[in-house]
Amino acid sequence: MQSANEAAAIVLVGGRSSRMGQPKAALDFGGMPLLTRIVVELKRRFDEIVIVAAPASEGQPRIEIPGLKIVHDETAFAGPLDALRRGLNALEHTVAFVCSCDLPLLNSDVAAELVAMLNEFDAVIPEVGGKLQPLHAVYRKRCANAIESLAASGEKRLTAGANAINARKVGEEELRTIDPQLRSFFNVNTPEDYKHALKLAGLASS
Repeated sequence: MQSANEAAAIVLVGGRSSRMGQPKAALDFGGMPLLTRIVVELKRRFDEIVIVAAPASEGQPRIEIPGLKIVHDETAFAGPLDALRRGLNALEHTVAFVCSCDLPLLNSDVAAELVAMLNEFDAVIPEVGGKLQPLHAVYRKRCANAIESLAASGEKRLTAGANAINARKVGEEELRTIDPQLRSFFNVNTPEDYKHALKLAGLASS
């Protein structure tokens, strides 16, 4: 059984945030940027954290969190598949929990439970609402090779990567045994999502 002590965490930052209207990583959540909140939570269970960010010249919020390895995309908005490959290649560990920067209710205990499900698989990818969650999932570093081949062919969809590797897909029923309300998977894409997340976290202003 794989332990979180033997795994890293990767956070992908740098999407367009077009529906939110502002960079999601910089949203205030409990008095800190959302990205910082996610990193603090991940540090509870993972000792190596890699951030994959947009090129420094693209106007994204500057990331200054001590103790992190930051890898920048070569070009802006190249897509999450290439960002995942970069993150995996930057690892010192051979396994990583991978997430996006728009998961304000992320629970590192849930992430650690997913790591423990890896066994002989190359990845563990949850499925919520009938949709795969490749950005709240676990990957072996060697998955970078298959992902690179897909990216070279012009593929940008993360779900294509999920189908190109030996992945264990975990359904909702099993996920609810470790996260009954599936809050760790709640992502914020719109201002309405953001307000709802603040309410769920007890941070909404009265």
